[in-house]
Amino acid sequence: MTSHTQPARGTRDFLPADVRRRAYVIDVVRGVYERYGFEPLETPAFEHIETLLGKYGDEGNRLIFKILERGEGGASGRADLALRYDLTVPLARVVAQYQHDLPRVFKRYQIQPVWRADRPARGRFREFYQCDVDAVGSTSPVVEADILGAVTDVLVALGFDDFVIRLNHRRVLAALLAVSGVEPGSQAGALVAIDKLDKIGPDGVAAELAARGIGAASAARLMEAFAAPGDRLAWLEGALETSPDGAAALGELRRIVHLCQANAAGAHVRVDASLARGLSYYTGAIMEVAVEGIGSLGGGGRYDGLVGMFLGRDVPACGFSLGLERIIVVMAERGMFPPRIAAGAVDAVVTFMDEESQADALQMASALRAMAHAVDLYPDAGRKIEKPLKYAAARGARALIIFGEQERARGAATVRNLETREQHSVPRAAAAAAVARLLAASPR
Repeated sequence: MTSHTQPARGTRDFLPADVRRRAYVIDVVRGVYERYGFEPLETPAFEHIETLLGKYGDEGNRLIFKILERGEGGASGRADLALRYDLTVPLARVVAQYQHDLPRVFKRYQIQPVWRADRPARGRFREFYQCDVDAVGSTSPVVEADILGAVTDVLVALGFDDFVIRLNHRRVLAALLAVSGVEPGSQAGALVAIDKLDKIGPDGVAAELAARGIGAASAARLMEAFAAPGDRLAWLEGALETSPDGAAALGELRRIVHLCQANAAGAHVRVDASLARGLSYYTGAIMEVAVEGIGSLGGGGRYDGLVGMFLGRDVPACGFSLGLERIIVVMAERGMFPPRIAAGAVDAVVTFMDEESQADALQMASALRAMAHAVDLYPDAGRKIEKPLKYAAARGARALIIFGEQERARGAATVRNLETREQHSVPRAAAAAAVARLLAASPR
């Protein structure tokens, strides 16, 4: 029987170039979040199943990867654990568990994989990393503005300049549904349909609303709200003038938009009445980063009730999750990675022409590495230089250092500049310094 060599559908192997790209993006994300005062957190890959169930709505529950109970569970199909679906619910559990050990306002970032039994598509996988940033403990709209500022700085640092931050409010949506005649029992289903607007378009949403039992007149009023031109805040103010709670939520949106003008997010924020964010735990402002022709790069919102599911009392919280995989796909397609990241170049390659020169090659590699240079060692001896040269070119090296019988007789090393193709014999004791000068003269 032939073994499968492809990874499971919806997962991927990461070859060296892939890992370098991921590390590059993660380093940028981590650096920005830490400059904003967020602290790192990690949680287990799996949780008790009851921790996850009931937090994401019916559609989310169906996408949770369940782990069969040990022993009898394999036969019965019972599950007691599940792979984490996102990083927000684990955060809520952590806050409840360690409430007395955390600061009153806990700002954390978390960069770890999550798993969803979703249908794989371009930029959508069953195993993927999220880059979350959250603040727990404050109801201030400054939290939303600060988080959106951090997200904006991340994307700008990565080279994005064509993104929009879509902003809405769950209570604005609830008020729109109510004034449009959608019954309370149908509102959760309507939100699931609305959340697909950018994927299936207005006609698709209208069809799904009808399939969920929402009348044509109500659906038409909703679609009018989503297509409202110009200033969405002004239009929404008129549409929700009979809804005190909707008007209050609009006031919160206005405040967030105003505060975002004080940081980098202001140039990108747009109020969008159609933004729904399908997860059921959102209670206030909701937000999503979108790129025209690409779709969402991440999203988030305020979830003031989620921690209370574990703690027994509500704790205000707000967060945002960047989709690492989608960002990497887009950056690769657009050629946004620095050349060195994609190539994985080393600074130099050291080689030897005979076994007696192996120790000399190892010593040279060690000396250059101690000087903070990336150095590879071609491990096979040979009388011809073609293979080491080809190898050094493939690694993107700028210098090749050669040891052999002739060099040993002279007490020297041969240093070849791979960019100019010039090479010189250098006294062994001075070889490391000579290579360092060559590398400094042609920095990447």
